[in-house]
Amino acid sequence: MIVSHEWLKQFVPHTLSAQEVGDLLSRHCVTLDSIETAGADLSAFVVAQVVQAGRHPNSDRLWVTKVDDGSGELLDVVCGAPNVVQGARYPFARTGTTMPAGITIEKRKIRGETSNGMLCSARELGLGEDHDGILQLDTDAAPGTPLLDVLPSGDARLDLDVLPNRPDLLSHLGVAREISAITGIQLDEAGHDLDDRLQPSWDLPKVQGPKSAALGDVGIRVDDAESCPTYVAVILRDVKVGPSPEWLQRRLASIGLRSISNVVDATNYVLHGFGQPVHAFDLDRLAGSSIVVRPTREGESIVTLDGVERTLAPGTTVICDAERPVALAGVMGGRDSEVTDATRNVLLEVAHFDPKFVRTVRRAVGLSTDASYRFERGVDSDMLDDVARIAATIIMQVAGGRFEGLLMVNRELVADAKYNLHTRRPHVTVRPARVARLLGVAIPAAEIARRLDSLGCLVDEGDGDTLRVSPPGWRHDLLLEVDLIEEVARLGGFDALPDELRATRPGTAPDHPLHLASRRVRDEMVSLGFSEARPMPFTATGGEGTPRVRNPLADDQPFLRATILDTLSDRAAYNLSRMQGNVRLFEVGNTFAASNDRLPREELRVGALLMGARRPSHFTEPQPPAFDRWDAKHVAERVASAAFAGRTVSLVTARKSALWDIEVDGVGVVGNVSRVELDRPLWATDAFGIEITLGALSSADVAPPGQHESVLRPVTGYSDATLEITGSAAGTVGPRYRPLPTTPAAEFDLALLVPDGTEAGAVEAALRRGGGELLERVELFDEFRGPGLPDGHRSLAWRLTFRHPERTLREKEIDGRRARLLDTLAADLGIEPRAS
Repeated sequence: MIVSHEWLKQFVPHTLSAQEVGDLLSRHCVTLDSIETAGADLSAFVVAQVVQAGRHPNSDRLWVTKVDDGSGELLDVVCGAPNVVQGARYPFARTGTTMPAGITIEKRKIRGETSNGMLCSARELGLGEDHDGILQLDTDAAPGTPLLDVLPSGDARLDLDVLPNRPDLLSHLGVAREISAITGIQLDEAGHDLDDRLQPSWDLPKVQGPKSAALGDVGIRVDDAESCPTYVAVILRDVKVGPSPEWLQRRLASIGLRSISNVVDATNYVLHGFGQPVHAFDLDRLAGSSIVVRPTREGESIVTLDGVERTLAPGTTVICDAERPVALAGVMGGRDSEVTDATRNVLLEVAHFDPKFVRTVRRAVGLSTDASYRFERGVDSDMLDDVARIAATIIMQVAGGRFEGLLMVNRELVADAKYNLHTRRPHVTVRPARVARLLGVAIPAAEIARRLDSLGCLVDEGDGDTLRVSPPGWRHDLLLEVDLIEEVARLGGFDALPDELRATRPGTAPDHPLHLASRRVRDEMVSLGFSEARPMPFTATGGEGTPRVRNPLADDQPFLRATILDTLSDRAAYNLSRMQGNVRLFEVGNTFAASNDRLPREELRVGALLMGARRPSHFTEPQPPAFDRWDAKHVAERVASAAFAGRTVSLVTARKSALWDIEVDGVGVVGNVSRVELDRPLWATDAFGIEITLGALSSADVAPPGQHESVLRPVTGYSDATLEITGSAAGTVGPRYRPLPTTPAAEFDLALLVPDGTEAGAVEAALRRGGGELLERVELFDEFRGPGLPDGHRSLAWRLTFRHPERTLREKEIDGRRARLLDTLAADLGIEPRAS
C-alpha cells in the first residue's frame, strides 16, 4: 500500500516526519518497506540570480542572460522563457546536472550563443505542470544555495506491507486512524480536501428498498442479494467532465497515479483516500437508465475499460443495464458505459460485494484491480452512505453538477430517516484479569477502555471486572477476546511489555508425547555431530502401495515417501557427486503407506545416514577410520534410547545377508543403505542408515511411542535441503543457519619447514590472515620429523580449501594466492616451503 505523507496530514494533522510516521507504524501495526521522498532528485539544483538579461541577437524568442550560481564566475545562459527578470532568483541546473526526466544538461551553443546550464520551470523540476515560464523563487538566499533548502519540503511515499487481515489499512483514512490511535491526535474522517459547503443536502429525494429502488426514470434492482447485500447509487446531473484541478492531480500523483479526468480522478481519490471502491457510469449510456445486479448468463461477454473483450463465466456476478453487462461486479467497469468528455449525467455506484463472489469473478476473467483487491479482503459496509456523500461532494467540487437523489437497495434494510447504515457487531467481553495474564503486566480497565476507544470500538466499562466491547465495522479481524487484547498490547507498544521468562506456559494442555520424543531425538542427534535436514516428503519413484499425489509440487517427485531414508539417500548422492564423502544427516519427519482408509497411514519417524570419516583429519591421524557397522549400531542405540525415554531398547540381528541389517526392538532397522551402496563411487566409504518409528499419526488418535506396528520398506534416498541446523544437546547454542555452497571448491596442499619453536597454531593463524575471505578451510594433515630436514625443523603439511560464492576460481587465481601465502609466511615467521 502506497501512502502519501502529505495526504495523511489531511486526515490527522501532525508534525511528524515521514520517517517518524513509518517507524511509528512499524512498531505498532504494519511494516514499513521503504520511503521514497519527492524532491530527492533535485539535490543537484541550486538557487541562481539573473544579473543581466538581454534579447538573443539571432532570435526574437530567446534571451541571453548572465547568471550568478555562487561559483564566483558569471555564466552565460540562453533562456527561452518570457518571464525572465533581471535581479530575480530561479532554480538553476549547472552543466552536468541530470534532470528528473533523465536528460543531462551540457554546455552547448544555441543560435550561436554559448549556454552554460539551464534556468528551470516547475514542470522541468517535476513540481507542477506550469511550463510557460521559469519558476521564480521568493527567497533572499544567496546564489549557490541548494534548491531543496529554499523550497517547501516535498511529499514522501510510504510503502507499507499490509497483511490480509488488515484491509482497513488499504486507505489513507485507515492508516490515519492508526496514527490517531497511537499518538492521540484528533482524526478528521472527512479530510481537509473536502469542501463541506458543496455537500449534497440529504433532504433531497432518497429511495430505498430490499430488492429494488427507483427515482424518476432511474431504477436499481438486485437479483443476486447474496453477492451484493447493499447497493447505493447517487445520481448527479449537469456535470462538466474535463481536467482535474491541480490539487487533485497532485494527490493522485503522490501515490503514483496519473490523472484521467475530474470525475474518474474523484472516484480514484475516494478509493485510495477512504478504501471504498466507487465506479462512475455515464447515466445516458445505460439502456433503460437502470442498473441490474444479477448472475451472468451463457454466452455473455463485456469489453472492459482496458479495451479487452472478456467472456463471462456463467454463475458469476455482473452489473447490467436493461440490455447487457456494463461492469464486472467489484472488479472493473465496461467501456460502453464509461465516463467521457461528452458525459453530462453520472450514476455513482457505491456497493458492498461479498468477497468470495468478487474472487470468483476476478479469477474467471483473470483480472486483478485495486477495487477487487479491497473487495476480496473486505470493505466497511457501514460506510457506504458516508462514502456516497463524500464521492458526490468531491465530484461537484471538481466537475460541478447537482445532486438529484440517492437510491439504495439493502438486503437487510435499516429503517433510518438519514439512511445511515452504521451498525455494530455483537459485543466481545474483555477481562482485565485475562489481559494481565496474557501480557504479563496489569493494565487498568480505564486504560484498556481508552486504547480500544481510540480504535473506534464502543466500550461499556460495566462493573470493572469485565468490559463489553463492540468493534467498528472496518475491523473485521476483531472477533475474540484475545484479538482485542492484542490491540491493547500493540497500542501500548510491544517493547513496553516485560521480556523475562516466567514459570507459566501458554496453555493447560501438556506437550504431545510425539513432540517430546522428537525434541529428545533432535537434541541427541545434534550432540552426536549430525546436521538436521528439512526436505519435502516426496520422492521420484514409488513401490507397491506408495501413495501418489494428484497435484504434486514437482512433476519429477509425485510420490509420498515410504521411508525417511528415501530422501536422505538422495542428499548423500548429491554430496557424493560433488566429491563430499563425509555425510552425517538426520531428519525427523513423516512417512506414508497405503491403508484401507481414505487417507494413507502416516507415521512420524527419525532417520539418519552416516558415511565417511569417523572424525576430522589431524596431523597425528591424516586418514581417520571410516564409520562402520558398530558406529551405526551405537548411534541407533542412542537415538532409540532418547526416543523411548525410560524404556530398555535392544538391538538384535534380523537376518544375515549382503546388506547387514539389525532390528531395533521391533520399531526400526539399522544397516547398509542399499540405494547409496549401489551407486557409490569407488573412493567413497560404506553408507549406513538408521530409521526408527516414533509413532503413528491419525486424525483421530496417535499411538504412544513404541506401541505400534513397524512398517518399513527398503532403504532409499534424500531431497535437496536449503539450510543446515546445528546446536548443542543442552540448547545453549541456538540454531545457526547458513546456505549450502553452490560453487566448486579449489584445494591445494602446502608442505612447510617449520622451526621447532614455532607453534602450528601460529602458522595456521598466518595462513588464515593471508588467505583472505575466500579461504574456507585450513587442515593440518601431516607432521614429519627425520632425515632430509634441517636441524631444528619439522615438516607440517596443510590442506587449504578456497571457494568463491558466485563462480569457479581460476587456476591463475589459485597460483597467485599460493605465492602470496608463501611470501607472507617467509616474511612473518621465517617459514619456507619444503622441497619436494
